[in-house]
Amino acid sequence: MASLNVGNLGEFLREQRRSAQLSLRQLADAAGVSNPYLSQIERGLRKPSAEILQQLAKALRISAETLYVQAGILDERDRDETETRSVILADPSINERQKQVLLQIYESFRKENAPGPAAGPTLAGSADDDAEPSN
Repeated sequence: MASLNVGNLGEFLREQRRSAQLSLRQLADAAGVSNPYLSQIERGLRKPSAEILQQLAKALRISAETLYVQAGILDERDRDETETRSVILADPSINERQKQVLLQIYESFRKENAPGPAAGPTLAGSADDDAEPSN
C-alpha cells in the first residue's frame, strides 16, 4: 500500500470543489465535516480517514475510489478492479447468480493475465501448448 499523499489529495479536492462550484463551507456542510477541518485537508495539514474521503466523494459526486487513489490508500489498478466489480454488482439486468459467475470469470482472467510467476496456464488447457504457432 502506498503512503498517504495528503498534499496532492488537498490540491485535488480543491480542484474538484471549484469545478463543482462549491465554496469550502458548502462542501463541508454537504460532507458533514467542519469548515476548518476541510480547510486543513485541502492545505495538506490533515490526513482524512477513508470514511471522511467517502463523505467528500459523495458530496462532490465523484467515486470514493478516486479519492482513495489520490490519498495513496488505493492503487490505481485496485481502483479499476473495484469500479469494474461495482458496475457488475449494480447492473439490474442480470440476477445475483449471473453477477457472481461474471465476477468469477473476471477474476480468473485477471489472474491469468497477471504479470510474473503467478500467471498460470489457461483454462483452455494444454491442447494449444503443442500447436504450431500460426503466422
